Parts: sequence; C-alpha cells; structure tokens
Amino acid sequence: MNVSRGFLHITYKIYHHLDLVDGERKSHCLNVFLSVMKYSWKKNGYKAQLRHETIHKDTGLCRTTIKSCLETLNKLNIVKSVRGRSGKTYLVNETFLRAEKLYEPTQIAVKPTQDSRFTATLEETISINNIGKIVKSFAGDTEKILDELSKLPLEELKAETVNVYLCKQAIQRKEDNEIKANATYVSGDKILAALSKIKKQANPRYREKVEYNKRNGIKPWENK
Repeated sequence: MNVSRGFLHITYKIYHHLDLVDGERKSHCLNVFLSVMKYSWKKNGYKAQLRHETIHKDTGLCRTTIKSCLETLNKLNIVKSVRGRSGKTYLVNETFLRAEKLYEPTQIAVKPTQDSRFTATLEETISINNIGKIVKSFAGDTEKILDELSKLPLEELKAETVNVYLCKQAIQRKEDNEIKANATYVSGDKILAALSKIKKQANPRYREKVEYNKRNGIKPWENK
C-alpha cells in the first residue's frame, strides 16, 4: 500500500505565530519544522526521533542554526522536544495542522484529537523582550539597532540567548560610549603649544643658544 502523503495541511496559524521571530530566522524555523514533519505521521502521534544530521541533510542549515530553531519552536509550543536515552523525540503540536489524507482512496482522514501533552498555544507565547522589539523595529539598519541596544542595561544584553552576536557588538559599543563620556580632553591650544615647544627644542641652533646662555649666565627672560 502506498502510504505517501497526499496532502498535509499546515495552517496559517503557524505562519502568523512565527511572526514573533525576526526576519530570516522565521524562514529557518519553517524549514526545520517541515523537516520534522517529514518524519512525523498521524499514525505515530506526529512524533519522530531525529538527529540534527538528518535535519541538516533536509534543510542545508548548519547544526547551530538547527539547534537554535528547535529551541525556538519548543518555546513557541510548536514542536516539543523530549529528551530520551537514545536522543531527542520531537512532538508536533496538532493545533497547527489540519486532517491528513493519504494517496490511498479507501483511507478517510479522521479529525485529530487534541493531544493532552500540549497546552493551548496562541495564549501561551514567549514574551518578546526589549532586545527583540528593537531588532524587529529597526530590521535592516544595524547601526541603529546597535545604538538602541547599547542603551539597555548590561545585564539584559548579557542574558540574551537569541540575538547573541548583536548583543556582543552592543556591549562593546556601550563600553566605548562610556569611555568617551568619561574621557578628559586637552584643548587644541595646549596641544599646539606643546608641539611648538618640541619642535623648538629639536632645533640644533636653539640648543646651541641655550647652552651658550647657561655657560655665560645669561637669562634672556629678565631682559624682557
């Protein structure tokens, strides 16, 4: 019997739910979700035991991105990760799916029942912190993002787990701004005077004149 999927209706709920994730990361999460669904069937409760290597072959994403996407899907209650002795099992939340049909015409799709392992989803979403709001508000303008992030408390930047690279840059900018704010600047006139003195003392004729005056006890400033 051919048990290949005829249709798998992934509802727009998941697409809108992933609006909580910024830009390119959203497409990566969808890509990883489709890979998980490739091995998750209604007959096994929409769960699959997968290695990151398998998802990597399906999506072409690096393992770090895959791990980060799976953590995001888990936080958003889309794909729940359960650690077992032989690895992780991924459980897909059926709230984001519609009834599945097979190619076999004699098979009639039955409306899936709500899995008790999942709580209501759209009400229980992860909170978007200040960092996420800033990154989303100024998407595409890295300089503006770093300027705004550098205004946040240092503890908040260090605790971020999603936009880690941006936060590291923001921390560096924050430290640079503090150094500039506490710096003591010398006036331009003093700098020019010091340079003029150095130039004067480097002149061999000037040094000869100074030595002559010292030998003869001459103090030019007294004659002014």
